[in-house]
Amino acid sequence: MIKINEDFLELQDSYLFSTIAKKVNEYTKNNLDKKIIKLGIGDVTRPIVPACLDAMHKAVDEMGTSKGFKGYGPEQGYEFLRNAIVEDYKKIGVTLENDEIFISDGAKCDCGNIVDIFAKDNKVAITDPVYPVYLDTNVMSGRSGKFNKEKGQYENIVYLAVNEENNFKPELPKEKVDMIYLCFPNNPTGTVLSKEDLKVWIDYAKENNSIILYDSAYEAFITEENVPHSIFEIEGAKDVAIEFRSFSKTAGFTGVRCAYVVIPKTVNGYSKNGEIVSLNKLWNRRTCTKFNGVSYIVQRAAEATFTEEGQKQIKENIAYYMENAKIIKKGLEEAGYKVFGGVNSPYVWLKVPKNLTSWEFFDKLLEEVNVVGTPGSGFGPSGEGYFRLTAFGTKENTIQAIERIKNWNI
Repeated sequence: MIKINEDFLELQDSYLFSTIAKKVNEYTKNNLDKKIIKLGIGDVTRPIVPACLDAMHKAVDEMGTSKGFKGYGPEQGYEFLRNAIVEDYKKIGVTLENDEIFISDGAKCDCGNIVDIFAKDNKVAITDPVYPVYLDTNVMSGRSGKFNKEKGQYENIVYLAVNEENNFKPELPKEKVDMIYLCFPNNPTGTVLSKEDLKVWIDYAKENNSIILYDSAYEAFITEENVPHSIFEIEGAKDVAIEFRSFSKTAGFTGVRCAYVVIPKTVNGYSKNGEIVSLNKLWNRRTCTKFNGVSYIVQRAAEATFTEEGQKQIKENIAYYMENAKIIKKGLEEAGYKVFGGVNSPYVWLKVPKNLTSWEFFDKLLEEVNVVGTPGSGFGPSGEGYFRLTAFGTKENTIQAIERIKNWNI
């Protein structure tokens, strides 16, 4: 008899964005005359920038020659890309070594796979609402315990509420936790922490021998001062933090797949008998065993994002999306909605009106306005009563969607 990993049975329903896609597809099938504008999933619409395309073309040509052909590359990533990342971190005053950087095929994969190197009995804390991958992968790994339907929470997970009442800043847990997930600029709320705010978490992690798993996939969208682009800008972070970054939203690599995780050699875990163990070494061992690396062609494209021309072109794309965010934020406010985010992030987080649930608002918005967003409750119980719109659509569709909402008699 084939036995399954029964931790998977603790997962609730289907993955959030799969549920949304199913609802939208069903509505579209029955309403072929309607133009649906999708501002729900955070997929980009701007094409890959020319600097990256040129690098990919050159890499493809190389691969077609005996001299330039590349077979298996280093599992950790080619040195040319890791060195470029090291130089990029120097611009914000962070010093790293290239063997502290691991190239991957996506931050989503890294955030999910990182749990492999941690013990099952670690206590996990997540902000709430939260990107579903952090929670679901810990459920799959057996750290969550049973799901309490009344509370909408797992019994062994510590939920750190992030809402209007606490100015979207998570408070330190009242009980000791081992693994702490933080994402800033935040997905889904679009809000940020200051350097001072983040230092509080680093101090907590040091005092409790905890690890901070820091997702900074949206750091390139930051516009304000005193908002850290990396957790490693904060003193002490290299002893207690792992950072995830991605080329998806900056360089338009959602369909190309490339990201990286930074694990300083100074960050450690502990064995059952208290022996200090390097997390960098553990992750390297896991990577060598389970991953064959990102393709040479994609890594050359990623390297091009750090060139002067690549940086200029990417900043133009980011400015395009942030203009969309401004259009969404301003339009919603004019329509009378209470709105958060959209200043340092491509996500706009709005308060659902008229005591509707998040999913009720989703259905009405889809059926009456033909606009798709993401219900806040899909990100966790504290997301109930909120709703996310993304700025990753085209400018034309963004303007049209907001005009529809402004003219909507909800």
